[in-house]
Amino acid sequence: MQIDYPYHINSNGKTADTDDDDHIRDLIEQVLFTSPGERVNRPEFGTGLLQQVFAPNSDELAIAVQFMVQSSLQQWLGDLIQVEGVDVENLDSTLQVTVQYVVRRNQQRMISQFAREV
Repeated sequence: MQIDYPYHINSNGKTADTDDDDHIRDLIEQVLFTSPGERVNRPEFGTGLLQQVFAPNSDELAIAVQFMVQSSLQQWLGDLIQVEGVDVENLDSTLQVTVQYVVRRNQQRMISQFAREV
């Protein structure tokens, strides 16, 4: 078992935990929505994805953002997952990211969606 993200207390008054698959999903979310420079001991950690939301929308930007996200996931989580695809959409005031990946531990294919209001 792993500590659940975001950190919270469960109904028993203890630190909430989660299974391995949900923990990997939590790690992906942390990489996606952490901006480089936010973590003191890992200033390169993250994607910078949230800063790209306000850039002018174009096909080139979409390709660049997908490449940036995929390479960050491979860099920080490459020992846990193999990223197969990333789709980033800016819908109204919500940034939606879909990540297709294979969990290396059990070769299970997963698709996870993440959303963040901007």
